[in-house]
Amino acid sequence: MEFVGNHGDMPPVKFPAFLQSARRQLAANLVGEMNNTNECDVTDLQKPTIDPAAEPNAADAPKIQEARLWCDDGWTARVLKNEDDDGWAVAMIKDGEPEPALVGPWTMGRDKKNPKPLDVNAFHTLVKTASEFVRRHEQQLHATLHQSITVTANATRITVSLDIVPDEENPYAVLSAHDDGGELLAEVRVLPSFKLGRASAVAWAEDEFGKPANR
Repeated sequence: MEFVGNHGDMPPVKFPAFLQSARRQLAANLVGEMNNTNECDVTDLQKPTIDPAAEPNAADAPKIQEARLWCDDGWTARVLKNEDDDGWAVAMIKDGEPEPALVGPWTMGRDKKNPKPLDVNAFHTLVKTASEFVRRHEQQLHATLHQSITVTANATRITVSLDIVPDEENPYAVLSAHDDGGELLAEVRVLPSFKLGRASAVAWAEDEFGKPANR
């Protein structure tokens, strides 16, 4: 069974293929770091539509502490049957959001049939893992979508930036250049797969900021 979660206050985005590998690598890296807790694993993440005004006050939310449902600290942990095999999964849902931020496998109980009951320690570990995954994903996504490099071209120092817009239907990127004073020198629209590096930035500047060929 493939699990997909959501987080944030942006509209849903189907990320282009060139972003998928980076997102999955982040999840894989975090899995390795969290394996010592033996509580949960992570898979995928993207952002849903959220109305901030509709989000409930975490302090007013009821606390539920059951074997398969635990609500506290602005999060809900729900243990679910994995329909594809005999295992179990746990979904971590942040209060006010319609979809899980994280879903991963859950430990089998001692009888090898039912899931391990949730408890306060397991719940706190799950909250920490889900929060960390969300934080790292947002940091990596920002770094992937917004890149910049400062180079010297034509005896002038300039900062070249690449801002990717992951539009669902037509993703694109904006390549821009600013001088040391922050004044915009040029701006062109390019493919989101454009590779920004020192060589490409210098080449663009030396070409008088024309639209890069085949970009």
